[in-house]
Amino acid sequence: MNTRALPPLNHLRAFDAAARHLSFTAAAGELNMTQSAVSQQIKSLETHLGQALFFRRPRALELTVMGLNYVPVVREAFQTLSRGTRMLVDGGVANELHIQTNLTFANHWLAPRLPRLYAQHPDIHLHISTAIWDPMERVEEADIEIRFLISPEVDLNAERLTWDHFYPVCAPDYQVDLKQINQHRLFYCTAMMTTWDAWAENQTIAKCPKITHCQVLGTALAAAEAGVGLAMAHDCTVKNSIDSGRLVRPFTHSVAMPEAYYLTLNPRAERNPQASQFADWLRTEMAADYNERDGTQA
Repeated sequence: MNTRALPPLNHLRAFDAAARHLSFTAAAGELNMTQSAVSQQIKSLETHLGQALFFRRPRALELTVMGLNYVPVVREAFQTLSRGTRMLVDGGVANELHIQTNLTFANHWLAPRLPRLYAQHPDIHLHISTAIWDPMERVEEADIEIRFLISPEVDLNAERLTWDHFYPVCAPDYQVDLKQINQHRLFYCTAMMTTWDAWAENQTIAKCPKITHCQVLGTALAAAEAGVGLAMAHDCTVKNSIDSGRLVRPFTHSVAMPEAYYLTLNPRAERNPQASQFADWLRTEMAADYNERDGTQA
């Protein structure tokens, strides 16, 4: 193998970070380096390649055509190296399945059902990555993503999983009357369209001006479970808490939510025999939920 054509790994790490942030300063923060060190490594890489990778604008970086073409090459190389290293460190495990989803779905839907998954597929090996909110772009290292979207991008091969409604929930012994609901502490997850005003829109109650905003739905649900107020929830992420009696629905009124969870598979997952097992199990679990509720998906 001719290694003379390969640039130093540290230079490639600096390029990858700078390309993602379009900032030498932000890349330096990520890599725990100085800004000047990152800039020097990029210059050395450009010298090695014989072409510029960035346009240095007064207040921002911009990738050149060479830089744009080089980004996917470098990232795929790092991902291949990362996957291979994980397999060696884990004792050569070849059936690890990388699942990416947001924190709410992982904690309130997926985790409570893992006993059923492992009962059917005892040899499956999951790597579960979570974020507060779904990443803007596909997570390349993930075999399967479960995304919370209003609608998927045109070029995203996504399969809809949920047809949820949203409604308030509270602790079983919490006393609340619809006419005095504005006198209670009302919790809501920021940036979702399942707002208290949207739920109250077609009812003869006033709007809900005093809302406690939470960055994660789990915080709102935990507050409701603790008996300090009501949380706005939706079917798939609150079903387990209602079935176990930790939360109840004090009112029957519910509203169809515009957002839904979608399943996407990385084309690479076709080579992972565990991916189809997990996807089929996920579809079966979801279908059972909605058939149990009302038999409709609309």
